[in-house]
Amino acid sequence: MADNNGKTGIKSWSEEDRPREKLMVKGPQALSDAELLAIFIRTGTKEKNALELSRQILSENDDDLDILAKMSIAKLKNIKGIGEAKAVTIIAALELGRRRKESLPAQKNKLSSSKMVYDYFFHLMADKAEENFYVLLLNRANQPIIKPVLVSLGGVAGTTVDPKIIFKHAIENLASGIILCHNHPSGNLQPSSADIALTQNIKESGLLLDIKLLDHLIVTNSGYYSFADEGLL
Repeated sequence: MADNNGKTGIKSWSEEDRPREKLMVKGPQALSDAELLAIFIRTGTKEKNALELSRQILSENDDDLDILAKMSIAKLKNIKGIGEAKAVTIIAALELGRRRKESLPAQKNKLSSSKMVYDYFFHLMADKAEENFYVLLLNRANQPIIKPVLVSLGGVAGTTVDPKIIFKHAIENLASGIILCHNHPSGNLQPSSADIALTQNIKESGLLLDIKLLDHLIVTNSGYYSFADEGLL
């Protein structure tokens, strides 16, 4: 069916095919990423309806929501049909999803593998354009005492970490062990020489304080590198 301008729009579709109606009938899990995005976009252009525009946006970002989440308002506005209001809405929706993960209760289970540590930290590292360095404080059962502590925030190429700050938090919270984690915005999972030197420094300092360094993870959106798994601890 066509609208008055001869254009096939969402309102002309059968109700079960409209993203909003489909969500109400089948639930949000039944919708594709493009359909969910179309709900936020609401309207398209003369050439493309909202769903087609959503597919274009996703296609231009390799159908990867992680890449889309890193787009700025200015870059989104370069897409025909996306004005400031729509760009802000898209960014706000993706940020809300990220914060939902961040607000999940801290794990109380024993962290017994690097994969568990990666899952624990990933929501803090996802979509970050700069390097973030965290320390996780653990009790003798390898359970987190408090939420991960951000000890350094740097640029795209790296960050400077002061071991004294790490151990200050560990001592104040009576931690028995610590796990370090930082991201590489470049996506490169291999540790730098500075990463290796810092890890050894903190490991040796921890031995003097009876605070064991259990692992150091490098995290990207596609995976992680564990110093413990690689035998570097």
